[in-house]
Amino acid sequence: MELKTHTPVTSSTLRPEAFHGVEVIGQSILAIVNGMELAQSRALRILGENGISPLKADAWYPMPALLKSFQLVFEKIGPSTVRTIGRKIPDSAHFPTDIDTLEKGLRALDMAYRMNHRGKGGIGGYRYEPVDKRNARMVCDNPYPCDLDLGLIEAIGDRFRPKDSLWVRIEHDPKSCRRRGDGSCTYTINW
Repeated sequence: MELKTHTPVTSSTLRPEAFHGVEVIGQSILAIVNGMELAQSRALRILGENGISPLKADAWYPMPALLKSFQLVFEKIGPSTVRTIGRKIPDSAHFPTDIDTLEKGLRALDMAYRMNHRGKGGIGGYRYEPVDKRNARMVCDNPYPCDLDLGLIEAIGDRFRPKDSLWVRIEHDPKSCRRRGDGSCTYTINW
């Protein structure tokens, strides 16, 4: 099964059923369980309600089931939990190993995304756009919640913050948001 290199997801394809035939590796889904440390049994129950049971790291699961699980986590528990799950993704999912700078980490997000998904069709992705020496943008046009992507980008910023920077600041650009039905979210990143 082949994923298209980078076909943007549009607002009409953000629905879980639009990803029939796409699968996600269990290793990546473990981020939900790890991100809900105090409620792991609840996380497993939500995944199970959507057909992801038993959860095995080396098994593949339907992406629509995972997207429905994220909808439930967002609705029942809230956006901060989804953001925490995003922060756990680099610890759980397959990720390129030769990353040693912030720019490489941000550029690797799209590759890591494709390492953890398989199937036919466009699934969007992560597009890194450098602005200058200390500023960049990340355009996320995948079907996952924007809070998940914010947490994921924050985790990369924490892990690969340049030694000469006190912080890596990430802000959601208000001009577009998948939560309101737009096809992508853009994050400004400065350090």
